[in-house]
Amino acid sequence: MSKTYFTEDHEWIRVEGDTATVGITDYAQEQLGDLVFVDLPETGRALSKGDTAVVVESVKAASDVYSPADGEVTDVNEALTSDPSLVNTAPTGDGWLWKMRLSDQGQLEGLMDEDAYKASIA
Repeated sequence: MSKTYFTEDHEWIRVEGDTATVGITDYAQEQLGDLVFVDLPETGRALSKGDTAVVVESVKAASDVYSPADGEVTDVNEALTSDPSLVNTAPTGDGWLWKMRLSDQGQLEGLMDEDAYKASIA
Protein backbone atom coordinates (compact mmCIF):
# COMPACT_ATOMS: atom_id res chain seq x y z
CA MET A 1 0.00 0.00 0.00
CA SER A 2 1.30 3.44 -0.84
CA LYS A 3 0.96 6.69 1.05
CA THR A 4 1.45 10.14 -0.48
CA TYR A 5 2.87 13.14 1.36
CA PHE A 6 3.30 16.77 0.30
CA THR A 7 5.89 19.46 1.09
CA GLU A 8 5.56 23.22 1.52
CA ASP A 9 7.67 23.52 -1.65
CA HIS A 10 4.97 21.70 -3.67
CA GLU A 11 6.64 18.32 -4.08
CA TRP A 12 4.74 15.09 -3.60
CA ILE A 13 6.33 11.86 -2.41
CA ARG A 14 4.53 8.52 -2.78
CA VAL A 15 5.98 5.90 -0.45
CA GLU A 16 5.74 2.14 -0.94
CA GLY A 17 7.87 0.22 1.55
CA ASP A 18 11.31 1.88 1.59
CA THR A 19 10.95 3.18 -1.98
CA ALA A 20 9.52 6.58 -2.86
CA THR A 21 8.49 8.27 -6.10
CA VAL A 22 8.82 12.07 -6.17
CA GLY A 23 7.31 14.75 -8.38
CA ILE A 24 5.81 18.21 -8.29
CA THR A 25 2.17 18.93 -7.57
CA ASP A 26 -0.46 20.05 -10.02
CA TYR A 27 -0.42 23.45 -8.30
CA ALA A 28 3.35 23.75 -8.86
CA GLN A 29 3.18 22.92 -12.56
CA GLU A 30 0.33 25.45 -12.98
CA GLN A 31 2.49 28.16 -11.39
CA LEU A 32 5.48 27.29 -13.58
CA GLY A 33 3.65 27.11 -16.88
CA ASP A 34 4.73 24.95 -19.81
CA LEU A 35 7.92 23.04 -19.01
CA VAL A 36 10.60 23.01 -21.68
CA PHE A 37 13.42 21.18 -19.86
CA VAL A 38 13.89 18.89 -16.86
CA ASP A 39 17.39 18.34 -15.42
CA LEU A 40 17.17 14.94 -13.70
CA PRO A 41 19.56 13.62 -11.03
CA GLU A 42 21.98 10.77 -11.68
CA THR A 43 20.98 7.28 -10.56
CA GLY A 44 22.95 6.40 -7.43
CA ARG A 45 23.14 10.01 -6.22
CA ALA A 46 22.73 10.41 -2.47
CA LEU A 47 20.25 13.12 -1.55
CA SER A 48 19.71 14.81 1.78
CA LYS A 49 16.36 16.29 2.73
CA GLY A 50 16.20 19.80 1.25
CA ASP A 51 18.85 19.20 -1.43
CA THR A 52 18.07 20.42 -4.94
CA ALA A 53 17.45 17.17 -6.80
CA VAL A 54 15.95 18.42 -10.06
CA VAL A 55 15.77 21.70 -11.95
CA VAL A 56 12.68 22.27 -14.08
CA GLU A 57 12.65 25.03 -16.65
CA SER A 58 9.50 26.58 -18.06
CA VAL A 59 8.92 29.35 -20.53
CA LYS A 60 8.66 31.64 -17.45
CA ALA A 61 11.48 30.55 -15.14
CA ALA A 62 13.74 27.83 -13.80
CA SER A 63 12.79 26.28 -10.49
CA ASP A 64 14.49 23.89 -8.10
CA VAL A 65 12.77 20.72 -6.94
CA TYR A 66 13.95 19.63 -3.50
CA SER A 67 14.32 16.18 -2.04
CA PRO A 68 11.61 15.64 0.60
CA ALA A 69 13.77 13.12 2.49
CA ASP A 70 17.21 11.52 2.67
CA GLY A 71 17.87 8.68 0.28
CA GLU A 72 19.54 7.38 -2.86
CA VAL A 73 18.21 7.95 -6.38
CA THR A 74 17.27 4.55 -7.82
CA ASP A 75 15.50 5.62 -11.03
CA VAL A 76 14.72 8.73 -13.06
CA ASN A 77 11.90 9.39 -15.50
CA GLU A 78 13.84 9.29 -18.78
CA ALA A 79 10.65 10.08 -20.74
CA LEU A 80 10.94 13.68 -19.49
CA THR A 81 14.17 14.16 -21.43
CA SER A 82 12.26 14.13 -24.72
CA ASP A 83 8.85 15.20 -23.37
CA PRO A 84 9.07 17.52 -20.33
CA SER A 85 5.41 18.45 -20.84
CA LEU A 86 4.45 15.16 -19.13
CA VAL A 87 4.99 17.06 -15.89
CA ASN A 88 2.31 19.54 -17.00
CA THR A 89 -0.19 16.96 -18.25
CA ALA A 90 0.23 14.31 -15.53
CA PRO A 91 2.24 15.74 -12.62
CA THR A 92 1.26 12.99 -10.18
CA GLY A 93 1.28 10.21 -12.80
CA ASP A 94 3.50 9.85 -15.89
CA GLY A 95 5.19 13.16 -15.01
CA TRP A 96 6.99 11.80 -11.92
CA LEU A 97 10.62 12.95 -11.61
CA TRP A 98 12.68 10.39 -9.69
CA LYS A 99 12.49 7.35 -7.43
CA MET A 100 14.61 6.89 -4.34
CA ARG A 101 15.38 4.41 -1.59
CA LEU A 102 14.60 6.19 1.68
CA SER A 103 17.20 6.12 4.41
CA ASP A 104 15.06 7.69 7.18
CA GLN A 105 11.29 7.25 6.99
CA GLY A 106 10.96 9.31 10.18
CA GLN A 107 11.52 12.41 8.02
CA LEU A 108 8.10 11.86 6.44
CA GLU A 109 6.37 12.71 9.72
CA GLY A 110 6.83 16.46 9.18
CA LEU A 111 5.17 16.39 5.76
CA MET A 112 1.52 17.15 4.95
CA ASP A 113 -1.22 14.79 3.85
CA GLU A 114 -3.36 15.75 0.87
CA ASP A 115 -6.00 17.59 2.92
CA ALA A 116 -3.40 19.70 4.73
CA TYR A 117 -1.65 20.46 1.43
CA LYS A 118 -4.88 21.53 -0.25
CA ALA A 119 -5.61 23.81 2.71
CA SER A 120 -2.12 25.35 2.44
CA ILE A 121 -2.65 26.39 -1.20
CA ALA A 122 -6.30 27.45 -0.85
